[in-house]
Amino acid sequence: RSSREKRVVGRSTGGCGQARRMSDVEMDEGAGAEMDLTNQDVINKYKAAGEIVNKTLAGLMVYAKPGMKVVDCCAFGDSLITQQCAMIYKSKKMEKGIAFPTCVSVNDCVCHYSPLPSDSPTVSLKAGDVVKVDLGCHVDGFIAVAAHTFVLREENDTAPITGPKADVIKAAYLAAEAGLRLVKPGNTNAQVTEILKKAASDFGVNTVQGVLMHELKQFVIDGNNVIIEREDIEQKVDTFEFEQSKVYTVDVFMSTGEGKPIVRDARTTVFKRAVDQEYKLKMKASRYVIGEVNKKFSTFPFTIRAIEDERQARMGVTECIKHNLFHTYPVLWEKPNDLVAHFKFTLLMLVSGTNKLTGGIVNLDEYQSDKTVSEELQNVLAIEPMKPKKKKAAANAKMETE
Repeated sequence: RSSREKRVVGRSTGGCGQARRMSDVEMDEGAGAEMDLTNQDVINKYKAAGEIVNKTLAGLMVYAKPGMKVVDCCAFGDSLITQQCAMIYKSKKMEKGIAFPTCVSVNDCVCHYSPLPSDSPTVSLKAGDVVKVDLGCHVDGFIAVAAHTFVLREENDTAPITGPKADVIKAAYLAAEAGLRLVKPGNTNAQVTEILKKAASDFGVNTVQGVLMHELKQFVIDGNNVIIEREDIEQKVDTFEFEQSKVYTVDVFMSTGEGKPIVRDARTTVFKRAVDQEYKLKMKASRYVIGEVNKKFSTFPFTIRAIEDERQARMGVTECIKHNLFHTYPVLWEKPNDLVAHFKFTLLMLVSGTNKLTGGIVNLDEYQSDKTVSEELQNVLAIEPMKPKKKKAAANAKMETE
């Protein structure tokens, strides 16, 4: 293996928990020129994907109610992305759609929970749940991803959120906001890791092992340049400087527990095609699955819920995994009664500054924590982030989507 492939030890996060490897699409880095943010058409496509992601996040937060099934929330999120993609770039033949399937992970569930209709027992939302939504969209392979955490409330509940829920959500959100302010040319990935560690310390919570935040490229959701959330003896990454015209995620998990997630008994439903691997599959169900994946999902993570024949999909996926045709995104958990918060932003490193393309806004007045934000974190949060020029962006989006 190349030295570049060896450099990361740990788990990647298309959320979190995926075994780290060199991106399949990036193995031949010299093949062809990259389309980057020096190209206005590329910027417009990123912005179109980002708008869809933000609208879907907002829609899910309204849609989610106490008593609702998690599987229905996931299906609703995926349908919103698909419907909005169908409305843009109609005159141009290009790939567009889901870049990461909607996952709704609750309380001690860290990430990647995207159940099937046939799964039993059925998980439903309850008032007071800490709900994490994670999803992504692409337009012509240009990717926007986001994650957001909120506490599910009864309709007339306006009481402030306090205690561990307030601590973990404020820690994760402020850490993500601080992290995005440090993603700029000349700064390093190590600076982001350090400020996340500081935010966790301020609020008495922990960062989560195995979380890697990736550079995004066309059709590449897990690029080789990464920011690690929690560095330790077994999990390290090389330090690098951020460069203009790149695209990154800031992907932050915080936990009231130890921050050492494990796999339990929940079915893995999210996978990604290993495009460098081939095998002559024996089972008819397996051949059906690989055919559907190659046709519909390209290089992006997908849920087997999106395959029409779920029974065939469940049968066929096993042989595909056995022969390394799929990478898995297992459902990860903290200990029962622990709480996990998750925020993810997509950042465009434009000439005018780093643009926060995706991600929700938290009303911090709703979360009352007795913890004090350190001067170090306050100083980073005081850095003025780039404010996009709304009129010009809207004009470009209208022009490109007609």
